Amino acid sequence: MHRFLLTPRWWGINVFVVLAVPVCLFMGSWQLGRFEDRVDTHREVTAERPGGQAAAPLDSLLPVDKKTSGRLAAASGEYAEQFLVPERQLDGKSGHYVLTLLKTDGGKVLPVVRGWLPGAADAKAAPAPPTGRVEVTGALQSAENSGTKGVHAAGGLPAGQLGVIGAPSLVNLVPYDLYDAWVTVQTGTDGMTPVPAAAPANTGLDLKAFQNLGYTGEWFVFAAFVLFMWFRLYRREVEAIRDAEAGLVPAEAEQVPAEPTPAAGSAAGTVAASATAPSRPE
Repeated sequence: MHRFLLTPRWWGINVFVVLAVPVCLFMGSWQLGRFEDRVDTHREVTAERPGGQAAAPLDSLLPVDKKTSGRLAAASGEYAEQFLVPERQLDGKSGHYVLTLLKTDGGKVLPVVRGWLPGAADAKAAPAPPTGRVEVTGALQSAENSGTKGVHAAGGLPAGQLGVIGAPSLVNLVPYDLYDAWVTVQTGTDGMTPVPAAAPANTGLDLKAFQNLGYTGEWFVFAAFVLFMWFRLYRREVEAIRDAEAGLVPAEAEQVPAEPTPAAGSAAGTVAASATAPSRPE
């Protein structure tokens, strides 16, 4: 009964199933692993850091990665130019960051967000930075880019304003060697609100994370569907063989030769009559 499984048609079906099911399971497991990685990273990033943890030197935390992002970094030097970063939201309110460049003792310049102010960016209303040598401690952040949420990447800002916080956007504005990172001071000064550190990219339980979880379910459903269709085809083939063996398959109707049409019959009769009729002498 099962000899049909060795036919070329079923060889093709079986090979397809043998290849498709492991591929679907592998892709589903891979997507599940991506989701679990995001969950683990989210827990690590959002976990409360020890209260007695001291700030680490800036250079020891670079380059910024998922482990060092948000860590307290310490640097010292003197403040230089100041910029305003417009169109930044905080607690549902629109405002702007006050960003000041810090000339560190090592020679490089570090962007420091000293705080947030509500309303439109106004250089005259922004508090001036402290003079002289300062010690700065802030949460370390990776450089922004045009795809970072909340940035003003369209350009066209007035002088003294900055849309994206990062070395690429500052390199044409100041003649300094810049760190490709920035810090946000966690203590409010001069009436400014501290800007909380943002979670590193691809670490939150956002839409992409749940897309990975959705893809996981889709791949496992595909694997189950392939097996279901194979079983359905197999069962239908077996039932057809059993019906044939039990004589339940209706016999084909005997073909009855079609009667000649009148026109065709007349022509045939005429030919026959001509063949049997005696020839008349001329």
